[in-house]
Amino acid sequence: MDPTALEVLGDHGVDGVAHRARQISASMLRDVDLVLAMEREHVNRIARLAPEASGKVMLLDRWNQGADIPDPYRQSREAFDHVYSLIDRGVNAWLPYLRVS
Repeated sequence: MDPTALEVLGDHGVDGVAHRARQISASMLRDVDLVLAMEREHVNRIARLAPEASGKVMLLDRWNQGADIPDPYRQSREAFDHVYSLIDRGVNAWLPYLRVS
């Protein structure tokens, strides 16, 4: 994980140390109920990878403005803070729609 992202998460009480990125796969998509993507292009790529999963893939910002959430990689701390706020807003907007089992 980018060191600035890790720092921003820590500042918000989130421990991101154990996070490991993985490439998404069609088999992975079969095992999930929902995929929240940051950008429309991500939604489109996933639909091409696994068309049968396209109904499970939504924008994280769907319930707000439906906007893409940019990747702050190699940008300033301010950019990471801004993106964190967009992600936080998106997650909080999804919570009423999620059933946790």
